[in-house]
Order: sequence, then structure tokens, then C-alpha cells
Amino acid sequence: MRILGVDPGEKNIGIALSDPTQTLAKPLIVVKHTSRPIDAASIAQLALENEAERIIVGQAFDLDGKPNYSGRKAARLAAAIRTQTNLPVELWDESNSTQEARSARIAMGSNRKKRGGHLDELAATVILQSYLNSIIELRED
Repeated sequence: MRILGVDPGEKNIGIALSDPTQTLAKPLIVVKHTSRPIDAASIAQLALENEAERIIVGQAFDLDGKPNYSGRKAARLAAAIRTQTNLPVELWDESNSTQEARSARIAMGSNRKKRGGHLDELAATVILQSYLNSIIELRED
């Protein structure tokens, strides 16, 4: 089964999907932010269509380790997703995911012009891959 990763943003929501073995994350789609209930329904539908068994939502934290403004919004989105599906919905630390996505785009050889713009789906991939790496480590212990 697959896992769906979500990078909630102000304008766009990046979505990533794991492979069936839950070892590799890949970008799936960018959903335009509309409203929390509509976004939650769209995410739940994407999880259903892609046969996901779990949804991971990236959450940002401040320097004290507490959810910041974006992190609190992510928690509210996760709660809204839970009302739309019976799948487990987990919050996952998204620290530095956008910076890592930008670095990945540079490493892929993207020119300066292509480096700008939306990194949402790549950030979702970074978040989901971080989660997958943690469950892989647990399997190996």
C-alpha cells in the first residue's frame, strides 16, 4: 500500500505519493488551495484514488519546538482531512523541506529560471521521504 504526503501552503498544496513498498516518495500533484473543507475533501479523494493507506501532513515548528502559525494551520487541515476519511492522518515535521526541495532542484540541473516558482510537490516529496526513512529505520531495528 501507498502513503500520501501533503505539504500545505498558503496558495498551493503539494502532494506526493510513495511507491507500493513504502520506500520511495515521488511528486504527484499540486492542488490549488481553496478552503480547508474543500482541500481536505480533495486530499482524501486523492488518497482513495491512489490506494493510500495513510496520509502524512507536513507541520512547521518554531525554534522552541512548538507549532508556528503554519504548523497550527497544518494541524487544522489534518483534523479536517480526518473528517473526510477513515485513513490514519499523521502530522510530520516539515522543517527545511522547502530548502531541501530547492537544493534537489539545483542538484537535478535545473537552470536558474526553473528553480523559481512552485516547490510544493517537491517539498511534499521531501516530507514524505523523511517519514518513509523513519519507518524503514524502525523495520530494520
